[in-house]
Amino acid sequence: MDSSDNRIGEYLRARRNLVRPQDVGLPGGGLRRVPGLRREEVAMLAGISSDYYLRLEQGRDHRPSPEVLDALARVLRLDAEAAAHLHRLAQPVPRKRPEQRPERVPTSIRQLIDGWPDNPAYVQNRFLDILAVNAPAAALSPNYAPGVNLLRAVFLDPAERALRRDWEEVTAEGVASLRTLVGPDVDDPRLVELVGELSVRSERFRQLWGRHDIQPKKGRVSRLSHPQVGDMDLQSNKFTIGGTDGLILVAFNAEPGSRNAELLAILGSLTASDGTAARGTPTTNPSAGSEKD
Repeated sequence: MDSSDNRIGEYLRARRNLVRPQDVGLPGGGLRRVPGLRREEVAMLAGISSDYYLRLEQGRDHRPSPEVLDALARVLRLDAEAAAHLHRLAQPVPRKRPEQRPERVPTSIRQLIDGWPDNPAYVQNRFLDILAVNAPAAALSPNYAPGVNLLRAVFLDPAERALRRDWEEVTAEGVASLRTLVGPDVDDPRLVELVGELSVRSERFRQLWGRHDIQPKKGRVSRLSHPQVGDMDLQSNKFTIGGTDGLILVAFNAEPGSRNAELLAILGSLTASDGTAARGTPTTNPSAGSEKD
């Protein structure tokens, strides 16, 4: 687990290991002790001294200038989101942690997703804990349920891996999304607990967490292999819920009239007939309640 005392150093070290010398115009090959760039190569390309860059990686300098951060972002080939994350790491983190308040899904959001008979949807927090879910989502996977941590389920539940034909992509995006959502606050007790457990139990998680990838919220196609209706591809999108502490609404849809839409409707009818659909009411997460808007 990263230490908040050296957030910048951890990030720089992880990212330079992912950049090949030939990517930045340097000769590759030969005997190299690191998989990516050497410290002195990063420093040279960024126009700073090797000693100063070493201090940054070792956590002996916590306040590089915006110009230095921009130069490092360029050398490390960071995209806009990753560069912004690097700048955030250079900002001081309050030593006094704010009091934790119960995470409550607005009643209007619950009513909204419950009113979608054909569109699976759920609400998650920044740690990917599910707080609310509608019946179509519950029909997709038993792990779409209040109180379940979706990242833990995806990495550790064999049934979840079998469900996702794009498991490799899902796990990579899930870890990068967690990094993005928690930002510099890597010492949050909830995060420490989750990362510690998954690092011990999943080699793939440990490798992905060490990359320090950043993933902004964006739409994607979820490729599923459902045990009842077979393969289907659903578009998913994420929306930040205003007036909450960063809660996110995740909604799925299929193109109207498509085979995927037909399979969703079949799944819904099968679930309704056997009475297994769950409503979006928290059961195992005591902090996930409702509140009036």
